[in-house]
Amino acid sequence: MATAGDLEGSGLLAIDLGLRTGIARFGADGRLVAYRSQHFGSRAALRRGALRVLREWGLPTVLVLEGGSYAEAWQRAAGRVDVAVRTTTAEVWRERLLTPAQRRDAVRAKAAAERHAREVIAAAGLPRPHSLRHDAAEAICLGDWAVAEGLG
Repeated sequence: MATAGDLEGSGLLAIDLGLRTGIARFGADGRLVAYRSQHFGSRAALRRGALRVLREWGLPTVLVLEGGSYAEAWQRAAGRVDVAVRTTTAEVWRERLLTPAQRRDAVRAKAAAERHAREVIAAAGLPRPHSLRHDAAEAICLGDWAVAEGLG
């Protein structure tokens, strides 16, 4: 994994919002660099932790958020370090990355997102995960969509 210093001021950080947060870092070349799932035990912990996560992962050029109710903590943290923020919904990136049959219901969409995320991981040359939480998989898909849209 690249260090935070290697990534400072480049690429994008994709966040699947929630107390169980998916995080995916893409480099300036658009390739996945790192990903993980992180659990914040409460909204207060998320508010305290968002800026720390941005700094740990190397400040990106853009922070891409998916989901609504937890966005404020990330937007506030990004504002403190002058990182641009883009928000979207799962429906938007799913329309580009998944077929209509894969988007038919939430269960199918999450399974398809996991398969797509594993393809992105493999294409980046990263080690194959033993298990992949759906929030991390969705953050990877979100970041893949954002790169394709030219956001990073």
